[in-house]
Amino acid sequence: MINPSAHGWIEKFFVEQKAAKPSETDTVERFYEKIRQTGFIYGHIISYSTQSKTNHTGWLNDEVSKAALLNALYQIFKITSSDNTADIFLNRAVAFYNEMNPQGFNFFKKVLPSSSTALNLENIIDDRVQTNDNIISKNFSHIVTNALLFVDVLAFQHYLLEGKIPEKYLKKLEETIVSIVALALRTKSNKSQHDDLLVKLFEASVRYSKFSTVNIRNLDTLELQYFENPLERYYLIDMAGLAMWSDGKVENDEAYFLYSLAEKMRVPDDFVNQSIADTNEFITKYQKEIPYFNYSNPVKHFYDQTTQLVITLIKRNQKRLAKEISQSRELMVLLAHSTQRDLDKEEKKKVKKQLLDICKTVPSLTIFLIPGGSLLLPILIKFIPQLLPSSFNENLEDQ
Repeated sequence: MINPSAHGWIEKFFVEQKAAKPSETDTVERFYEKIRQTGFIYGHIISYSTQSKTNHTGWLNDEVSKAALLNALYQIFKITSSDNTADIFLNRAVAFYNEMNPQGFNFFKKVLPSSSTALNLENIIDDRVQTNDNIISKNFSHIVTNALLFVDVLAFQHYLLEGKIPEKYLKKLEETIVSIVALALRTKSNKSQHDDLLVKLFEASVRYSKFSTVNIRNLDTLELQYFENPLERYYLIDMAGLAMWSDGKVENDEAYFLYSLAEKMRVPDDFVNQSIADTNEFITKYQKEIPYFNYSNPVKHFYDQTTQLVITLIKRNQKRLAKEISQSRELMVLLAHSTQRDLDKEEKKKVKKQLLDICKTVPSLTIFLIPGGSLLLPILIKFIPQLLPSSFNENLEDQ
């Protein structure tokens, strides 16, 4: 089974795909239709579509996003180059990210000459994909999402076609997305808290431009002719539709804006109709799970997300964790006592120190060692009795 948090997962991904029954290469339109259904376009990825179905039950959101980004890049590579050779794809993808290196987003520190191409791409994707699931390393009030992750796919296709990826293209694409979102929000009849959160979402996601510098008055001032690729046009329309979504209803002025935008980019009305329907269906179904629709209480959101992350990590490593804990008799006794009474200050210090020492030996649990990570130890302590054998509580009888 693939584990996007462990080294070697990309090689396993391609082993599985190679073993799968060959399928016809998608058209650009079909590719976009499928990737929109996964939530990739909306920055909340729930799945990804491959010819060999991958079981991602129990995966964290960032793990699904990593695999989805790899798959999207590979699919657009096959469509654009009519090739499905994994080695060629890996070389082109790493070369692309080496060139796509904006200030403050340094991939070079991750690309090591002595590492394999697949491992280099793993490290790059690990840096690129950020979600609220790993927000423990971020500021509580800062929304970190994958809202513009599809820009990587568009830029990769541009790189494959042109042989280079000029910063002008990336800056122009981001500025146009931000401008369209700003215009769409200005067009909305009914304002909501979601509008402010969406602005924060894009402010946190742009890398080549600043949301605050946007000063576009209307569609006529946008240089939309710059974007000739159908995928670029589809994405711009979907971003406008995402900005306008509020209660599932599209007012007349909002619909006019979307159809006018589509007309300027020579996109048929049928696509706009489908975009409105798909956006409404996806957000209505997953609204409670999408971070930028549920950020009214940042601290609660942070706690809920990190609690789930810690529980997942504990379950994945429960055998090793139980073994390490059971080798410390003093820790076993203190943990057993903690289930029946409050530990005193000195006992709590001993538990904390010994648990942190154990976490150093389990790579996945180093989350507790980063600044602020020790605040999550109570979650670990709460679940320890469920991980240890029945003899755990017998420690009390020996005292």
